[in-house]
Amino acid sequence: MHPATHAKTHPDRAAYIMAGTGETVTYRELDERSNQGAQLFRSLGLKPGDVIAILLENHPRYFEVAWAAQRAGLYYTCISSKLTAGEVEYIVGDCGAQLLITSQGVGPVVDELPPLLKGVKLYMVGEPKAPYESFETARAGFPTTPIADETAGSDMLYSSGTTGRPKGIKPPLTGGAIDEPTSLAMMANQVFGFPLDGIYLSPAPLYHAAPLRWTMGMQRLGGTVVVMEKFDAEDALRLIEKYKINCGQFVPTHFVRMLKLPEDVRARYDISSMQSAVHAAAPCPVPVKEQMIAWWGPVIHEYYAGTEGNGFCYISSAEWLTHKGSVGRCLTAELRICDENGEAVPPRTEGVVHFAGGPPLSYHNAPEKVAENTNQHGWTTLGDVGWVDEEGYLYLTDRKSFMIISGGVNIYPQELENLLITHPKVADAAVVGAPHEEMGEQVVAVIQPANWAEAGDALAAELMAFCREHLSHVKSPRKIDFMEELPRHPTGKLYKRLIRDAYWGKEGSKIV
Repeated sequence: MHPATHAKTHPDRAAYIMAGTGETVTYRELDERSNQGAQLFRSLGLKPGDVIAILLENHPRYFEVAWAAQRAGLYYTCISSKLTAGEVEYIVGDCGAQLLITSQGVGPVVDELPPLLKGVKLYMVGEPKAPYESFETARAGFPTTPIADETAGSDMLYSSGTTGRPKGIKPPLTGGAIDEPTSLAMMANQVFGFPLDGIYLSPAPLYHAAPLRWTMGMQRLGGTVVVMEKFDAEDALRLIEKYKINCGQFVPTHFVRMLKLPEDVRARYDISSMQSAVHAAAPCPVPVKEQMIAWWGPVIHEYYAGTEGNGFCYISSAEWLTHKGSVGRCLTAELRICDENGEAVPPRTEGVVHFAGGPPLSYHNAPEKVAENTNQHGWTTLGDVGWVDEEGYLYLTDRKSFMIISGGVNIYPQELENLLITHPKVADAAVVGAPHEEMGEQVVAVIQPANWAEAGDALAAELMAFCREHLSHVKSPRKIDFMEELPRHPTGKLYKRLIRDAYWGKEGSKIV
């Protein structure tokens, strides 16, 4: 259950391949380079429980750094390469990182960081620039053998911050061996059906929890990870055919973009090798998932969980086809749907989704966040709203923080967004509440058109009529605006707060 094991049994097997360049790193190379990295960390005085920060795009050295930290017993905090210098400074300071590894590929932010990160050791992979030192040069002077005191480290990741300051999740270290089994790797094999020697496609940024954990989990199983530097719908299909990809993880946005390719383009590629396609991160519109199952077959798996790990729901294609719209039943805790007083409500009653009896909720340096998301019964929540049927299947409505209250009526945007994305002229959609003198809030749909030249009154009227044809007038937008590109995280999450804040005149918000 560790790359070090596979370096002995299958040294020349590819641990990962960079899709854009074809650069391949074998298990032998990954093992040797991560050993050198661990040796370097020890030489710098880093001991088990200490923290390093990784600020990289999908770079060929990413896994080498992460596995070096893991086998040295360190926490490795992976930071979004899209953040500002101030946002990076906050996370580095909050997690207590003593060392930062970045690259010029991250962009101008790397020039802004050194004055902000006093006391933090700075390294750069690839071509370094002062005051950063070369990570590869520094580690090259160390042996490729394991450090004497190997012990399992862990990721320490931060929530994406779509509704405020990101929160750190710092799981306790076990003090165990580096190859001790992990629940995620076992789940990948036993629940999602990932083959032990599978070929896995990773189309998302490695700094995010799901791509990072699933790719490293695949390497624990001895498979090969094909890393896309940036997602492109047709390129994903090309890679599936080229490498005979048989497993991978996606988000609904990926599905939407692949489905909106011309039919002749989709038919051009053989995707029959795919045995297990997992999706999560955001609710998937029912028509989108129906089309994906019809296209790829019953190989689509879905789960609902957070970086926090306090609950995990799962549903297969077969189950979903008889429970359309559900994200599954909980495997690691008991579901509780609660009213505003924190009390459980009957099946098919909407409320805030809680997990009972599962792993505890914990946020680094933020006990108030734990208290805010834990009710009087000790049940914890990620802030999502939904309902459960009589069989225990969960159906998500939206996040509580995104709820629109218009004329005293509670409206959840997700239903309208799911409808709008099915329109052929819509590439992406966000629905927010904007101030309204009489109603308090009004429903506004912000549309990213498939063709920007069509943005205007005619398309707005067409979409308005489309919404009212399928939803009640209360849920339909009162106003439709257009953006060339919505502020969507590469993992699929929408930074809706930035759009909403613009309507409420908050400084620094996204201009609509």
